[in-house]
Formats: sequence, C-alpha cells, structure tokens
Amino acid sequence: MIRNAERAWRSRSVRVVFLTASLAAFLAMSLFAQSDAEFMRANQAYAQGHFKEAIDGYEALVRSGRWNANLFYDLGNAYFRTSDFGRAILNYERALALERHHPEATANLQMARDEAHALELQQSWPERYLQFASINQYSITAVIAFWIGGFSLVALIFARRRSAATIALLFLAFSVFAGAIFAIWQLDRGAKGRATAIVTAENVQARIATADTANSVLALSPGSEIKILSTRGDWIYAALPNNLRGWIPAKSAEQVRL
Repeated sequence: MIRNAERAWRSRSVRVVFLTASLAAFLAMSLFAQSDAEFMRANQAYAQGHFKEAIDGYEALVRSGRWNANLFYDLGNAYFRTSDFGRAILNYERALALERHHPEATANLQMARDEAHALELQQSWPERYLQFASINQYSITAVIAFWIGGFSLVALIFARRRSAATIALLFLAFSVFAGAIFAIWQLDRGAKGRATAIVTAENVQARIATADTANSVLALSPGSEIKILSTRGDWIYAALPNNLRGWIPAKSAEQVRL
C-alpha cells in the first residue's frame, strides 16, 4: 500500500512539473510571438512614413525590456527621419553597445553626428587599442583564464614533480586574466563606458555651477557625448568633449547603457 501511494505521489509530481514546464514554455512562446507582432507593426508604420507611430511601437518594446541591436537601430532610424538627431544618435549608440560590429548603425551614427554637429568625447590611448573586443568578451576571457590558472595551480600543488609546462600555463593564464581585468576597467570608465550619456535636448549649455544663470562652459548640440561623474538634484556634473567639465540639467541627457 505504501509503495503504491509513493508511486501515485511521484506520478502526480511528474505531471505537475510537466504541466508547469509546458505552461512556462507556452507563455514564453506567446510573449515572443507578441513581441514579433509589435515589432512588425512598428516596421510597417515606418515603411508607410508614420514615423511617430513607429517610434511609439519601438519605444514600447524598449520599455518591456526586449532589447536587441536591430530594435535600437530601427528606433534610431525613426528618430532620424523626424530630425530628432539627439535620440537618433542615442539609439545608434545603444545598438552598437549590444552589437559592436553593426555596420548599418555605425554608418548612420556618423551621418547623424554630421547632421547635428554633435561633439564626441576623446578616448584615451588604451581605450582606442582595447576596443577590438567588448566588455562581455573580455569578461568571458577573464573567467576562462581564471579557471585555467586555478586548475594549473592545484596541479602544481599536488603534483609530485613540478612541470615547466604547467608553470608556464599558470603564468600565461594569470597574465591573460590580469590583462582582461585591466581592459574591462578601462572600457567601463572610458568614453564608451557605463557612465556615457547622450545629450537629447536642444540648446543645452554646460555651466560652471548648478544654476541657469551660471557662466557657460560649452554649448552642447543634440547627440553630443558626455560622461556622468556625479549628480546633484536635477543637475549632472559631467566630463565634456574638449577635456572640459560642467553641469547640465539631468533631463537633457540619457545614458547609453540602460
């Protein structure tokens, strides 16, 4: 009797797990299907020249967290067609943050910058040389190198005879790990790092203090890059192009990385 009860309980448990997994899969498929339908509707609105309607559709997908490079690229195109160059540049940058090698976004980003006369932050020399890979790729490299180094160290500790090849592998692994960590640090704090933002408002003046009457440091056209250093109330203190620093209203810029 006990065994029969256990078998019945296990059978019910398996059915519950199966039904739960099936329901989760069904909901996921429904969400993906809905997302594709919304994306297609936004694309159709864009193709028909209804750019503001397309922007609303793309922005709804962004708010839902279903991000990919092509979504931000298409949103950038829609803003470009409405002559909102600040937000066009912002979304091209977001597309490139997700997919560094996106030739269409790269080309349109340069075109939008030329139209807006947008200013760019100057990159440090390590950042320029380290940009052949993304932060995610450096992170994966660091993890792999760390584990290879760890296994090599354990092998050296417990081996009866220390192998020159294992020592060389340990040195190489931790050198790669250190290099990857340095690259992540440089890119994360650089001109294309986590704190980078794009000016989206018109007629923005960076000022020496948090007041509209304070002296202007630099006029920032829409699409100009800044790096947020700190915030105070409704103001942002930022690193500016031309190696300057100043305060701008927080509502006048948006960070590239969401």
